Amino acid sequence: QVQLVESGGGLVQVGGSLRLSCAATGSIFSVETIGWYRQAPGEEREWVARVTRRDNRMYRDSVKGRFTISRDNAKNTVYLQMNSLKVEDTAVYYCNTDPFVRAGLWGQGTQVTVSS
Repeated sequence: QVQLVESGGGLVQVGGSLRLSCAATGSIFSVETIGWYRQAPGEEREWVARVTRRDNRMYRDSVKGRFTISRDNAKNTVYLQMNSLKVEDTAVYYCNTDPFVRAGLWGQGTQVTVSS
C-alpha cells in the first residue's frame, strides 16, 4: 500500500525559505500528477501547486514566483521549495495525487509557520 510522508516544515521568519519533501513508499510518482495542498487553522484545505509526470508545473496565483515544485521519480519524492515566505503561508502542508486526491493518501502533513 502506497503512503506519502511529508517533511521539511518548520518555523521561519517572513522572507525566509523552506523546502518541503513528499516521499512515497511506492513508485506512484512516475505515473501520477502530484500536488501540494495546505490547510490553515479554521480554513479549508486548498491546492498550492502540481507537477505532472511530464514535469509540467502549475501554481496557485498567491505563490507564483515564490514557490517551486519539482519531482525526482527515481527517489519517489516531490519537493516544494518555498521562498519569500509570508505570514499567510502558515499552514499544514500535504501532498496527494492531483487533481483527484486519494483519501487514503492523506498523511500527517508538515507544519509551516511564518512569523513576523
